[in-house]
Amino acid sequence: MALIGRRVAILVENFYEDLELWYPYYRLQEAGAQVTLLGTGKPQYTSKHGYPAEEDLLVDDAEPRDYHAVIVPGGYSPDHMRRHPPMIEFVRKAYDHGAIIAFICHGGWVPISAGILNGRKATSFFAIKDDLVNAGCEWLDAEVVRDGQLISSRTPKDLPAFMRAILEALGEG
Repeated sequence: MALIGRRVAILVENFYEDLELWYPYYRLQEAGAQVTLLGTGKPQYTSKHGYPAEEDLLVDDAEPRDYHAVIVPGGYSPDHMRRHPPMIEFVRKAYDHGAIIAFICHGGWVPISAGILNGRKATSFFAIKDDLVNAGCEWLDAEVVRDGQLISSRTPKDLPAFMRAILEALGEG
């Protein structure tokens, strides 16, 4: 239980990619981390494949400095997340407090909106490569990219590498 005492927020919104939310959720719990699903205030969120999730806490009520990491799953949920200003502000403040910001697939839209990618390296699903580049990011085609406190991956097939990088980063601090 190497991550006892570590707190991780996973952002949730409708149309999340099932594996990109639940694989990190359970893997982090298995490692001893306290995992909280932060949402935008809906009674329930539905994945791309119809699987439900419920938030543990409204992101508006969460304190960014309380979390060691924030994970942004992909699917189409990041497009909904970036429309909720408190969610973007939460990510920006967590980043400013030194939290790991990890995103996969379309999850890069959230740190783009938070304004934290300029001059950094990251990867994503290829369809949002131009968005990351236009945000000032150097885009790399790799299963996982770690640039300091930023960790990114492309698709569900990259989840093992994504989680290894997150677990390693959380174990460092």
